[in-house]
Amino acid sequence: MKVKKITDLNRISVDEFKVAEKTPLIVILDNVRSLNNIGSVFRTSDAFRVEAIYLCGITATPPDAEIHKTALGAEDAVAWRYFEHTEDAVNVLKERGDIIYAVEQAEKSIMLNELRMDSTKHHAIILGNEVKGVSQQIVDMCDYCIEIPQFGTKHSLNVSVATGVVVWEIFKQLV
Repeated sequence: MKVKKITDLNRISVDEFKVAEKTPLIVILDNVRSLNNIGSVFRTSDAFRVEAIYLCGITATPPDAEIHKTALGAEDAVAWRYFEHTEDAVNVLKERGDIIYAVEQAEKSIMLNELRMDSTKHHAIILGNEVKGVSQQIVDMCDYCIEIPQFGTKHSLNVSVATGVVVWEIFKQLV
């Protein structure tokens, strides 16, 4: 096996990305503090052609040098929108008919390996603050909770890692 060079990857341009068909998924960041995590979510969302990212509350927005450091320009490709209140973002998507999921450990959550997506619908996932997670108020607004099965001594994943794990599973089912 030979490692591919960057020129072998045939990546699309930012302009091509903007008009390309997207995965019917919105990623909502609910009060995420770390600029590196935000940048990583942009990069993951670019990789799987997520429709958009909604940045809510204290979540920082581009342009920002720290976000760019991990996003590597994905913040220029992936559509994003800022909401002062996460509730407003959820309400916009509910009005549109999206199915809303919190990625959170909760009673009656759906384990990620048991998740079955309706490919005829648009979906949104909400990921929360690095310490507090998705607030109960936002969880109450969601249609479902998705929980990532974990088998080690820790009970949480970094928010950008959790985004990658969940987006990959959704991408496999919707595209």
